[in-house]
Amino acid sequence: MNRSFLLVVFLAFLALPSCRHTADMDSKPPAPPSVESPSVPSRPAISDVHSYSNPSQIVVRHADLNWEVLFDRKILKGFAELLVQRQGTTTGPLILDTRNLKIIRVQTSADGSLYQLARFTVGPSDPILGAPLTIDVPQSVQRVQIEYETSPQASGLQWMDPAQTAGRKHPFMFTQSQAIHARSWIPLQDSPQVRMTYTARVRVPGDLLAVMSAENNPDHVQRGEYMFAMYKPVPSYLIALAVGDLAFLSLGPRTGVYADPTVVDSAAAEFADTEKMIDATEELYGPYRWGRYDLLILPPSFPFGGMENPALTFATPTILAGDKSLVALVAHELAHSWSGNLVTNATWRDFWLNEGFTVYLERRIQEAVYGVRRERMEAVLGKQDLDKDLADLPDADEILYIDLQGRDPDDGFTDVPYEKGALFLRHLEETFGRETFDAFLRMYFDQFAFQSITTSDFLQYLKANLLDKNPKLAATIPLEQWIYQPGLPANAPLPISEAFPEVEKQARMWLGGEIRAAALPARSWSTQEWLHFLKSLPQQVDRARLSELDGAFGLTKAGNAEVAHQWLLIAIRNGYEPAWNRLEKYLVEIGRRKLTKPLYEELMKTPQGKERAMVIYRKARPGYHPIAITTLDPIVGWKN
Repeated sequence: MNRSFLLVVFLAFLALPSCRHTADMDSKPPAPPSVESPSVPSRPAISDVHSYSNPSQIVVRHADLNWEVLFDRKILKGFAELLVQRQGTTTGPLILDTRNLKIIRVQTSADGSLYQLARFTVGPSDPILGAPLTIDVPQSVQRVQIEYETSPQASGLQWMDPAQTAGRKHPFMFTQSQAIHARSWIPLQDSPQVRMTYTARVRVPGDLLAVMSAENNPDHVQRGEYMFAMYKPVPSYLIALAVGDLAFLSLGPRTGVYADPTVVDSAAAEFADTEKMIDATEELYGPYRWGRYDLLILPPSFPFGGMENPALTFATPTILAGDKSLVALVAHELAHSWSGNLVTNATWRDFWLNEGFTVYLERRIQEAVYGVRRERMEAVLGKQDLDKDLADLPDADEILYIDLQGRDPDDGFTDVPYEKGALFLRHLEETFGRETFDAFLRMYFDQFAFQSITTSDFLQYLKANLLDKNPKLAATIPLEQWIYQPGLPANAPLPISEAFPEVEKQARMWLGGEIRAAALPARSWSTQEWLHFLKSLPQQVDRARLSELDGAFGLTKAGNAEVAHQWLLIAIRNGYEPAWNRLEKYLVEIGRRKLTKPLYEELMKTPQGKERAMVIYRKARPGYHPIAITTLDPIVGWKN
């Protein structure tokens, strides 16, 4: 999309007629972009089983968003004005994705000056897909304006009372759009193949700060009204908004962190290496193309570890370990600025193109910044997680190019697209050599920059630019097994850590009674070594031995969320009662699915555990994000 096109968009935005906005909505839009916006080739639309939209006939290229954030009603109220483009000579309506939106009025315009009411219908609602919004759009129409309100139960929004925040003084709201939750707070073509630019005008209570996945200016704090612009075309799931009592600290020339004032100092210390990570990634895979890279630390109820919203990663506070030991998550979300945000999966069955590439890049960043020893430990732990999933999942869910027809795309968020995808890329690296593979990846990111592609697109590019140039080596790569079959090929890479055999030796000696827990050299262990030690313990451990270990190292009180998680799993399996209070506190305070889901699953394996799970869940559920609730309700058998 070129600069002249965007200039027309913004001039039209300025000229919007008064019949569309109340007086307090009229203020100066964002300044033009400081860098050239990308020119993106048009790609044919493909079928997306998770979207009602019809981009093959008429496609959204830009959105002007205008909201009032109403904490008392727990809704967003306002407008979405969409700039649409006909594909060829096609006719017919515009079909958008929605979920529980109240559509008040729709207007259309051919030139942005004269608007007319348009006929629209909202179709039947599907539990997964929501409802289609079908709008009559004459051939000449270029702009479609939708006045609407969200629902207090919107799956992509979480509204938090002051007591649920770190500072406990102000409310907080944040969005989570991936995979198909953007439709619960914006009527749009909610398919990752559709990329658009956007502007936003957001009105909030005067004592709160609004930030978006766009050009946030930490030096320009407004009060009550905020303007945003994203000049690079992004898919809908990367549109994000947060509003709360936020402070900002700089980490470097183009990096910084937003967080509750009570948390921001510790967050800045934890993420001090972020600028180094960007430098390392640019050295490997080309320039960072999103301007600033900031992080936003959300309340603990955030259901994911992180979300790679462009220019502003949303992150869980559970990675604030105090020693930078969990910042692999920062490396991961930063890596998405190349793999996922720059080059995006076109549908959710192509999800491995986002996550497999990103895990591979994450490990390369870790190696560059923290050394090969750290990277190898992370790789082994990742393989352990994958092995567990492969043991538990049905064959159909072990496939990279997964079939999600009739299913929630969130069902595909297992370790398979992440770790199996990363192992596939590591296999390519080890086969063709790191230098050759790095050059291939850098070229790949340039070739498909700001585009959404399919697995087929990638495989064609792989064949033409790597495999066909090295046919003897290519013959050793079982592509069919990697992409379309369950499990791992026999020649899949096997990550090895030189640090872990010694940890396993210490575990055996302690379990065998050769040494006391206090004699373990664990005070010098990294988080990764502790995790491997705890994972290497057998399912059943004598409670007296657990008490000894707990007494020596205070594991029940561990401040590291990952170590505490692994310890609590052991406590549940072995009925270790001294951990019950910490277990309840942990599950009530933390909403990250990766950490909560296994604990509830473990509790549900025994009658006593089921009873405890229900007592805890009854307390914890009101503070969980709607996405987490959707996952956890079936596990504990919650009945409304």
